[in-house]
Amino acid sequence: MIILGVDPGTAITGYGIIKVDGNKFSSLEYGCIYTDADFTNEIRLQKIYEKIWGLLDFYQPDQMAVEELFFNKNVRTALSVGQARGVILLAGALKGLKVNEYTPLQVKQAVVGYGRAHKQQVQQMVKVFLNLKETPKPDDAADALAVAICHAHFKQTKVRSNIL
Repeated sequence: MIILGVDPGTAITGYGIIKVDGNKFSSLEYGCIYTDADFTNEIRLQKIYEKIWGLLDFYQPDQMAVEELFFNKNVRTALSVGQARGVILLAGALKGLKVNEYTPLQVKQAVVGYGRAHKQQVQQMVKVFLNLKETPKPDDAADALAVAICHAHFKQTKVRSNIL
């Protein structure tokens, strides 16, 4: 199973593609989509959409997972991140994928075992799960990989519970 995990943002959107084979996870690709603050909002959203579409087209993931919007006190930031999430969800839907959404607390719980874990703890566990030599950088890419790992854990738990 191939999973695309996404940590949405307008300036920086993290993405991570993992392959799950039983209990073994491996990273196929990860990185960030950067949009210039000088671009109009429409162009920024277009760039995010096009890159996500390209990843979906190239890797043809079986599953997609996106981090839910963490409510920010800055309403303007929350709205722009919500718009980025919208184009990401649209890309997945147009590819025929059910897009799964997880809160930051769920991601931390699934990856570290503790919903209030620090960012460094999440990054370290992502490194361990994916058997990487170094912690994935930048943080947004590591977060996206964590979202994909979270989905893999939830998917495996659901499959096991249906068997029992």
